[in-house]
Amino acid sequence: MPAEHPIVIVGCGFGGIALAISLQRAGIENFVVLERASDLGGVWRDNTYPGCACDVPSIYYSFSFEQDYPWSAWHAPWNEIHAYLRHCAVKHGVLPRVRFGVATTGARFDPTDATWRVETADGEIISARALVSATGIFGAPRLPAIPGVESFAGPWFHSSNWRHDVDLRGKRVAAIGVGASAIQYVPEIAKTAGKLHVVQRSAQYVRARDEGPAPDEKRWYHGTALWRRRERQKMWSAYEENFDGRNTPEIRVEQERAFHEYLARQVPDPVLRAKLTPDYPLGCKRVLASNDFYPAIQRPNVELVTEPVEEITPTGFRTRDGRAREVDAIIYSTGFRPTEYLSSLRVEGLDGKTLPDAWDGEPEAYLGACVSGFPNFFMLYGPNTNGSGSIVYMLEAEAQFVTNCLVELKRRGADTIQPTARAQRDFNDMLRQKLALMPVATPGCNSYFKTESGKIATQWPARMSDYDRRARDPQWGDFEFGVALEPAK
Repeated sequence: MPAEHPIVIVGCGFGGIALAISLQRAGIENFVVLERASDLGGVWRDNTYPGCACDVPSIYYSFSFEQDYPWSAWHAPWNEIHAYLRHCAVKHGVLPRVRFGVATTGARFDPTDATWRVETADGEIISARALVSATGIFGAPRLPAIPGVESFAGPWFHSSNWRHDVDLRGKRVAAIGVGASAIQYVPEIAKTAGKLHVVQRSAQYVRARDEGPAPDEKRWYHGTALWRRRERQKMWSAYEENFDGRNTPEIRVEQERAFHEYLARQVPDPVLRAKLTPDYPLGCKRVLASNDFYPAIQRPNVELVTEPVEEITPTGFRTRDGRAREVDAIIYSTGFRPTEYLSSLRVEGLDGKTLPDAWDGEPEAYLGACVSGFPNFFMLYGPNTNGSGSIVYMLEAEAQFVTNCLVELKRRGADTIQPTARAQRDFNDMLRQKLALMPVATPGCNSYFKTESGKIATQWPARMSDYDRRARDPQWGDFEFGVALEPAK
């Protein structure tokens, strides 16, 4: 690849760092990472709400090649994960290749010299032989479509943009939305809030969170690499088997029964328990993990609101039954827009076609990483790559796939690589067939996994190891290799 045309990676979270390290290990040194913020970390830089932590154990939610790290907890808090990413970036020489404070706004492919023209917010144009988006799917917060959202006179914010300058102690607080973030911050703010109204649109499946090894075993976790490798392998196997279980009707029935038994032990009040009981099959939405959410909901200063919110007012909110509640602060934990891939970045491929043009509201890709009509363009955490387990495992596999493609491109002496339209179509037909058999495809099952039209655009419908095998052994017959119309200048 010509020296004047580097590989541009957009985003410096787990995905961007994984790819940077993978490229270096393959002997590819000519790349740059563009990060819009002043620091790395992605969601683990941005999400700082009370109780924020990963619900996948740290020994698995980490790079396979960087396991010797002194985690303080089985489920690391956000700041430790952020520090871990910096540790990896420094140790593996990624940090000097990152340009912070550079927001990428668009990119256009020029077939004349097979080059991407990458545009930044300050007007800079960067020529790149290959472009990789590592921006993830949880970077665009979603506010609810409730009338009057911006009319509230007090402080209000999304949980991913936590206002640490707002003191909630002794205050009346509304937490609108019960998802992965609320499950974690509700127990924390419930300890000191004067009154906490937890507004639930739909009940969640919440399992007990494993707190890891017993105290007398922790020394092995911190001091023995063999023990860590063994435990990571066991955990990986458990997640793989759990995927099979949730997609096997007989086993899923047993898992649902176990959930209801757990809920009954946690919530003795039958009226409250009924409100916390999901009305959809397990697997339709993400299963959450917490040991303190149900106890928090039963605190005397906490109210679970299940009546839909009809309006946000300057002093609080009003539910459909006409009841008005006055609050001092509102927190929205209403999720993100994960199916709107690359919504902040205009990517224009062959014939001036953009990704939204190519997708028409139905995001798809080959192996979730590349798109026909967009040569030398790749995505990490693209369509249908959200697996059942640690996304870090998937991102490592995706990074290896992108690296394999770029190495093969160089080996062939070609200028461009892209999946054929037929290979992409066949791959997505396979996805649709498998996804149709999963609980997420149940009629009436609404979740962030789906687009507005109902297409399941985020989930990988098999074991994560299946994706890993495909990523590490690309089928080159599924790709088109080309040359530039003119030599690069």
